[in-house]
Amino acid sequence: MSVLNRRSLIAMSAAAALAGIMRQRASAQTGTNEMAEQKTKNVVLVHGAFTDGNCWSEVILRLASKGYTVTAAQIPMTSLADDIAYIKNVLSRQSGPVVLVGHSWGGMVITEAGLSPNVTSLVYVSALVPDENESAIDLQNHGSPSSGMEGARPDGRNSLWFDPAYYGPALAGDLPPERIQLLAATQKPIAATSFGEKVVGTAWKKKPSWYLLSRNDRALAPELQSWMAHRSQAAITEVFSSHMSLISHADVVTALIEDAAQA
Repeated sequence: MSVLNRRSLIAMSAAAALAGIMRQRASAQTGTNEMAEQKTKNVVLVHGAFTDGNCWSEVILRLASKGYTVTAAQIPMTSLADDIAYIKNVLSRQSGPVVLVGHSWGGMVITEAGLSPNVTSLVYVSALVPDENESAIDLQNHGSPSSGMEGARPDGRNSLWFDPAYYGPALAGDLPPERIQLLAATQKPIAATSFGEKVVGTAWKKKPSWYLLSRNDRALAPELQSWMAHRSQAAITEVFSSHMSLISHADVVTALIEDAAQA
């Protein structure tokens, strides 16, 4: 073999090896990009007491338009344990990482259910944030009384319903009358004993969290919200909103969820 041919062969071999390396790097980069995209795909929304999954409608539409896969769970509210088990089942059906979001009572639920391995971050929207072995009743000892809860009415069967006449002033003072009427008409009751049940695990100690604090809230005192948010070391955003901040400030809630998904 001539020197020229030998040099040509070496050059061709080197070029082939370099091309192989470049293909491997491109494949690895594609995989990284796919993982980055996957991080932002799944969002599970958990509603609060005296409402249902439809309260997330405004947020769902905004997230869906941005390419997120959204699930608005319909928790049974027969007990805290039942609600947590229900959300764990919903999470097991997700494909890839999940941002878990809870409004109001939903904060109790996501705090423990959020320990599921596919949950990457938590978002609390005007929500309860318990520590281990704490109940919703325990949390009320750390803040001002929530005057709006006077509208909750027992039915004699361990369920609490919210008086429609109080729904607007207590829970949704910044929403139009027709929306308040719809919320009151479609509400789900919650078992009264649920408020005394304690969480066992605390996801916010292991995973990053965000908190939307509603300053005009009558159902969950703003001072209590602030105390819980700071204790959990959440990234805090404040709005002048009623308890139904997920409706009246849907753009802010959506942005907060996006921050959590991309972190």
